[in-house]
Amino acid sequence: MSKITFIGAGSTVFAKNVLGDCMLTPALQGFELALYDIDLQRLKDSENMLNNLKHSSGSTCVVKAFTDRKEALRGAKYVINAIQVGGYDPCTITDFEIPKKYGLRQTIADTVGIGGIFRNLRTIPVMLDFAADIREVCPDALFLNYTNPMAVLTNVMNTYGQVRTVGLCHSVQVCVPGLFSSLGLDATGVQAKIAGINHMAWLLEVTRDGVDLYPEIKRLAAQKQKQPHHDMVRFELMLKFGYYVTESSEHNAEYHPYFIKRNYPELIERFQIPLDEYPRRCVEQISNWERMREELVGNRELTHERTHEYASYIMEAIETNVPFKIGGNVMNTGLIPNLPAEACVEVPCLVDASGVTPTYVGNLPPQCAALNRTNINTQLLTIEAAITRKKEHIYHAAMLDPHTSAELSIDDIIAMCDDLIEAHGDWLPTYH
Repeated sequence: MSKITFIGAGSTVFAKNVLGDCMLTPALQGFELALYDIDLQRLKDSENMLNNLKHSSGSTCVVKAFTDRKEALRGAKYVINAIQVGGYDPCTITDFEIPKKYGLRQTIADTVGIGGIFRNLRTIPVMLDFAADIREVCPDALFLNYTNPMAVLTNVMNTYGQVRTVGLCHSVQVCVPGLFSSLGLDATGVQAKIAGINHMAWLLEVTRDGVDLYPEIKRLAAQKQKQPHHDMVRFELMLKFGYYVTESSEHNAEYHPYFIKRNYPELIERFQIPLDEYPRRCVEQISNWERMREELVGNRELTHERTHEYASYIMEAIETNVPFKIGGNVMNTGLIPNLPAEACVEVPCLVDASGVTPTYVGNLPPQCAALNRTNINTQLLTIEAAITRKKEHIYHAAMLDPHTSAELSIDDIIAMCDDLIEAHGDWLPTYH
């Protein structure tokens, strides 16, 4: 019996989406769905929820929960990762509150920025532990990473974990439908080419029947910018830099130095920037969980429709050898020559029985590559810090971050990093 292992299976809603998709995929029938999480109550909840789905869908997948990670992984053909190290309380709170003392405000703080750096630093050691287990008990497994910060963690698993890894984020799938819906356009028959880095990949081409749709998109976007709306940062970046970017405006507001600025407080309202958005979402999710728990865990008639998440489609393509195209995060093996070779990039990939094969993109427009490199700088220094355990590289990562460096002095950046290291305590290894 082939096996799909889900690490972080206590993410019950996400487990429903990804493993529910597997249950509805003919090529994956009879697979063992192995669940693992360190939160035993949430693990049990997800096991019950998936058995409800099995009952209502008639799937022949076998659901099995594990408390031993190595046993959960043993013999797996596919491993899905959806962990969050440190959770909302205490780690997300720390990521937001200490920078706030220095006047540094954030929106999501899970990718780059000071919050993204520290999320990486506490997650990388855990991921490398997974990698050691995988090399021992399922060395041929394909590791599907959904955990943020996507680019860094996917890079680390490939480069230092020596595990065959592709990073998956749904911002690519929703990019064109979301943009067209926002502008009142019909996306039927649209061809798109997207590449860059995770959360900052560029809509390089958007056509229908060979006609470039960008002139009309930009005309409508310029009109829409005259009134407040939810996607103002991305429209501003497109109008100034020429290309639309995959991830949301609340994310991109903190990836660049232009939008959250103490000396220009009016920009927050002008661009509708939701400061402290991620903590708000966390509190809301926590408060809604008990209601959702009953709907998911206690409902024997629970149903599911296949989502747009890539995981089940990747596994289906490998099992059936029917090709499927994804936007995947992979190492930059010459795929985008004007980005660093040691970076993780997000490019179109072909999936079939031979696995995930990235496609050559070529050089990005120079301004897009330049914006990507500002984030890659911080990503690579964060990896350097995590691997060497040298505190100076944490400082370097923070000093090179576009938003952080635009707001704070070098002295304040270093002091803030020291405060964050102290506040994280045992969530981080020792740095010297």
